Amino acid sequence: MDNREEVREFLTSRRAKITPEQAGLPAGTRRRVPGLRRSEVAALADMSVEYYAKLERGNLSGVSPAVLEALARALRLDDAERAHLLNLAQAADGSDALSRPRRRRSKDQWKPHRSLQWTLDAITAGPAFVRNGRMDLLAANQLARVFYADVYATPGNQANLARFNFLDPASRRFYPDWDLFADVAVAILRTEAGRNPHDKDLHDLVGELSTRSDEFRTRWGAHNVRHHGTGTKRFHHQAVGDLTLAFEGLEMAAEPGLTLTIYTAEPGSPSEEGLRLLASLAATQAADSGAERSATG
Repeated sequence: MDNREEVREFLTSRRAKITPEQAGLPAGTRRRVPGLRRSEVAALADMSVEYYAKLERGNLSGVSPAVLEALARALRLDDAERAHLLNLAQAADGSDALSRPRRRRSKDQWKPHRSLQWTLDAITAGPAFVRNGRMDLLAANQLARVFYADVYATPGNQANLARFNFLDPASRRFYPDWDLFADVAVAILRTEAGRNPHDKDLHDLVGELSTRSDEFRTRWGAHNVRHHGTGTKRFHHQAVGDLTLAFEGLEMAAEPGLTLTIYTAEPGSPSEEGLRLLASLAATQAADSGAERSATG
């Protein structure tokens, strides 16, 4: 992805989101642009209009941390947006070469080491899985495989949550809050693009989704990023119905760039009972699969 274009569009989109009132500036009249003017951002960041215009044209190479911090304050960036700006600046001057994740093998080449799979299998109260920044499902416990049955059922999804979200009609049923899931999926991919701009598989995925989904293309152009570590989501599973689940996403120190996500339900809730039913279904399927292997072995 072209770094200068990424910087230009990110800064422009952040500037457009801030109203003069939010920045403590008089609104005035005859404003021709949404959000703040370049001159207003420059004043808030204590830099010349010419210098800010240079930054917004996409030239972050050699920019000091102090300038980036001033820019982040002026544009009211949240933590995820600040990290994204820093990643873009590092990519601009090449200083990300050592800090970026090592070239990640494709999901077909990557296999979880035994202890990781043992850990996933030991989690029996809820779905647990490992994904990368491209939203590929790389490893999962049996309950997660049954939970994401719709994702795995269609080969075209390639066990990728973003493809499922935007290209598979089944996602509209599985995600009652479809728009929210779509926003989150794109923000995760955009964050990964800033963190790892040289990932060819990510480029290919974004190109595919942009070509095939207007919903994706519109969201991708918004340049929104986010940290996705904890929260609550609603699902509708074809086997057990509605589920409201809390999740925790844990960055894996032994595998930089990968996230372990665990879903669980509130104790005593209908969703907890739904997960128990799903776990029973998962156990039955695992037993049937084992019996099948024994019969053919």
